[in-house]
Amino acid sequence: MHWTRKTAIIAAALLLATFVSKAVAQSSQPEVSKEKNWWRNAVFYEIYPRSFADSNNDGIGDLKGITAHLDYLKELGVDAIWLTPCYPSPQVDFGYDISDYEAIDPKYGTMADFDHLVAEAGKRHIRVLMDMVMNHTSDKHKWFLQSRLSKDNPYRDWYMWHDGQGETATDKGQVPNNWQSDFGHSAWEWDDKTRQYYYHKFYIQQPDLNWNNPKVHQAFKDILAFWLKKGVAGFRFDAITTLFEDPQMRDEDVLHDKNGQPFKNAYGDTALNDTRTNNLPEVHTVMAEMRQEADKFSTDKYPGSRVFIGETYLPNVAELLKQYGTFEHPEFQLPMDTQLGFINKLDVVTFRARLEDAEDDLGNNVPLIIFDNHDNPRLDARYGDGVHDTDIERVISTILFASRGASLFYYGDEIGMKTTPPTRKEDVKDPVGITGWPKEKGRDGERTPMQWTPGPNAGFDDAKAKPWLPVPPSAATINVQMEQGSPASLLTWYEELIRLKKTNRAFFEGSDTMLDTENTKVLSWKREAAGAPPVVVALNFTAEPQTVNLVGPGLPDGALNTLLKTPGGPSTTSLKAIQLGPYGVYIGQLQFMISH
Repeated sequence: MHWTRKTAIIAAALLLATFVSKAVAQSSQPEVSKEKNWWRNAVFYEIYPRSFADSNNDGIGDLKGITAHLDYLKELGVDAIWLTPCYPSPQVDFGYDISDYEAIDPKYGTMADFDHLVAEAGKRHIRVLMDMVMNHTSDKHKWFLQSRLSKDNPYRDWYMWHDGQGETATDKGQVPNNWQSDFGHSAWEWDDKTRQYYYHKFYIQQPDLNWNNPKVHQAFKDILAFWLKKGVAGFRFDAITTLFEDPQMRDEDVLHDKNGQPFKNAYGDTALNDTRTNNLPEVHTVMAEMRQEADKFSTDKYPGSRVFIGETYLPNVAELLKQYGTFEHPEFQLPMDTQLGFINKLDVVTFRARLEDAEDDLGNNVPLIIFDNHDNPRLDARYGDGVHDTDIERVISTILFASRGASLFYYGDEIGMKTTPPTRKEDVKDPVGITGWPKEKGRDGERTPMQWTPGPNAGFDDAKAKPWLPVPPSAATINVQMEQGSPASLLTWYEELIRLKKTNRAFFEGSDTMLDTENTKVLSWKREAAGAPPVVVALNFTAEPQTVNLVGPGLPDGALNTLLKTPGGPSTTSLKAIQLGPYGVYIGQLQFMISH
């Protein structure tokens, strides 16, 4: 390109216009957060209340502890927090076995504490989402306690009861079929009093509800309304694809290896397909019904739509698309795109394909990108190499926040918390680990206390009690206090990325277009919105330095304004030669707009 005095003046004017558009975007953010579709570019933060902050020194995190750290979340740029269950529970599955859907477990505080949390979060433009578990209850829930009293109890049909195969007056027979619990062994549990089996997709203490019963539908409409009237901004729906089972009760198919031999899972069971107990089409009818209920609610405190987030582990993007519902019958605004975040290896070709799926195959729907949660080892264990973990987590977080759509991340990801599983079976708290040890160590390793300071108990409490899970040794160097304000820290990187997501027009409005698509070592794409110069993103997926040339159709060479790059990484001024260090990241904005 040949630069003349006239073109230089035009370029300078366009650059000034870019800065003005950024300033306008920044100033308009409080208004944007109040719009009906506030969730479209939102940043969601998952909090595991048991592990976030302990205000009363009993070793268990609580609601007051969360409230005490709202300013931190505001500074980080969080738009909404998702609380994993804090309802009353026997805590077999640490809250996912609910005994009362319309109360707060005393371990976490009181309903007044919850109301105070919602109010204080609202003052900071942070919304609160509850976890909604509709597949099952605790076996201590009043519904199930009634259900197991007798076969003719009015609540009997609220759960999945079934006769055994070959049952007689003196013998319980065999289990109804081969269905398995996701947490190991048969999904059927014998009840000696009423002489039938009940079905549990998860733990024995989590009996599945019968969603063929209209009374169950109404009960959950009432539960949603209870929390919506309290001002919650929506719900994350747990294990939502498991609501229905094959009405014919057919066995699941056995999975075989390439030699035709049955697979064994971590629990020693024969591995099965789950097509008869997962993702049945009736789920869509239920979610459309629940969405219609939620859309009725609006308050002055939380204007705009209530958001539905779905825990949706699905086999392909076509199935993910179904979770959004239709224009006439909407379901989830944001079903989780787990196909991208749980690839669990740094493979450029696969990541590119999954990002293209999210851009091209979801229509006008908004992707929800997620890489981490309370059920999976943290990022270091799934993507790290033990040497470049922080730089690799910069790569992952850039995909999370620099791709189109909403973003959801897990407490502690922003400081690089490490997966720290127990080393002895006697230390395991999670029943998954107790059942599956030693092949399956459970989920304790990703649920350790939030690391606030390098001090005793990492600032989780006042060091007057033993935390429910041990604080990892890594807390001495990986903690909020040491990372805040440090230009090279992962926490600062998260803050800057989120700020770009919210203030750069190409980020909060733009589409994604993959670039340099034959490259197997560097993942690159363009974000572009009308009226703003495009932004390019380049991520090195290797431990060796890389240089990429992103000049191509629609992207002529020209000056780049660096928006963010790996601390200490090479400087870049041209699209022809973007230099990246090991697992390096570069984000730059062209200093001109492209005509179409």
